[in-house]
Amino acid sequence: MEAALGLMRRMPPKHSETALSALLSLLPHRSSDLLSQVDQPLQVLCDIDSGKEFILCEYNRDADSYRSPWSSKYHPPLEDGTQPSSELRKLEIEANDIFAIYRDQYYEGGISSVYMWEDDNEGFVACFLIKKDGSKTAHGRRGYLEEGAWDAIHVIEVGPEEDGTAHYCLTSTVMLSLTTDDESSGTFSLSGSIRRQMNMDLSIAEGHLCNMGRMIEEMEGKLRNSLDQVYFGKTKEMVCTLRPPAEITQMRMPES
Repeated sequence: MEAALGLMRRMPPKHSETALSALLSLLPHRSSDLLSQVDQPLQVLCDIDSGKEFILCEYNRDADSYRSPWSSKYHPPLEDGTQPSSELRKLEIEANDIFAIYRDQYYEGGISSVYMWEDDNEGFVACFLIKKDGSKTAHGRRGYLEEGAWDAIHVIEVGPEEDGTAHYCLTSTVMLSLTTDDESSGTFSLSGSIRRQMNMDLSIAEGHLCNMGRMIEEMEGKLRNSLDQVYFGKTKEMVCTLRPPAEITQMRMPES
């Protein structure tokens, strides 16, 4: 199991689904552990009742059906599917509306979904998902990418209230993949994933959504900076080392 998880951490996101399927065939007795611990690129389905798209993941899945955050119905229909409490459902609806605004401001489009459910510690868990397809044929407004995807998964465990404060544990995963294909640069492909965790004790005077929103905003800023430094920074450094610009190659070392 340790070797399987290590392999999946090093697998490019666009190949993770194929690799996970192969591991499930090799380790069928570990299928539940693998599915719960391995993040996969997010898939999308349309809610027929609301006409809106929602994101599929393990957190809104029951058997082979997925619950929509808009209508709270399962697709395909499932009679006894798990549902959040009425109070948590109200918070879930509000979170979806607010997170859609956040998504439009930061991502200029894409699809977002928020799911909430009770846990065993008298608190609750919330999952915030964003999927942005940046290819020319999808949400890519600038049209630079031939293919491109950004999948963000934020899972927040919220502890019970104690003296007006609550403990928040945020685990965030971002999966990035992009491909360019033009005459000047040729075909270039880059993909990878990053995961980070944050723990905070915050006052609930302004509500859980304000606290969770600030944590997600701060975490996404850190993750974008890390991706910029690790993936794009290192890639640029290697490309410039292997293929230095023409003005550098024309320079001569000073004579001693």
